[in-house]
Amino acid sequence: MGLDLYYDPGQTPLDDNEIDGLRIPSITTKGELDEFEQNNIEDALQWLAGKKFTAQQVCNENFVCRLHKEMFGQVWRWAGKYRRTEKNLGIKSFQVPIATRTLCDDVLYWVNSATYPPDEISIRFKHRIVSIHCFPNGNGRHSRLLADVIAEKIFHRPPFSWGAVNLSNPSSMRQSYITALRKADQGNYDDLISFARS
Repeated sequence: MGLDLYYDPGQTPLDDNEIDGLRIPSITTKGELDEFEQNNIEDALQWLAGKKFTAQQVCNENFVCRLHKEMFGQVWRWAGKYRRTEKNLGIKSFQVPIATRTLCDDVLYWVNSATYPPDEISIRFKHRIVSIHCFPNGNGRHSRLLADVIAEKIFHRPPFSWGAVNLSNPSSMRQSYITALRKADQGNYDDLISFARS
């Protein structure tokens, strides 16, 4: 039968080869896929719980990829591996590794030199990593969890609430989030930081 996917505005479609990477053949609907992915994300949160990380351990390509694999590796074979296809969002696929490495170096510098306040560093990392669009799918959820990891593990602040809703589902809160992302695209992070803490 195969996986029957539909995409809400702002979501990234998978190509046929990426869909073939599904580890659980019994999944046939987006609802089932969302449920399995959410269960996998819960496992990733358990993996993170109680662990201590330095800025150097978090701000590197290995951690970026490892976190994605922890979040989605039970569902997708390509979890934690950079995408090789072009998407409706993000940079060209061949640019992903160097752009991710550059971003991690930038964030490590921001942390070590206190270039921005802690929440802004977390949100700037989230915004830039999602604009790179490292992986075939799950980039938004991955970027939000990365921001939480930086806030919690590096700055010892509470994780972000992200409007206290599932931002994968269409809603007025998701629209507010996307509007805040668009402002961040123009260099104004205030609304995105406020949303993340709402």
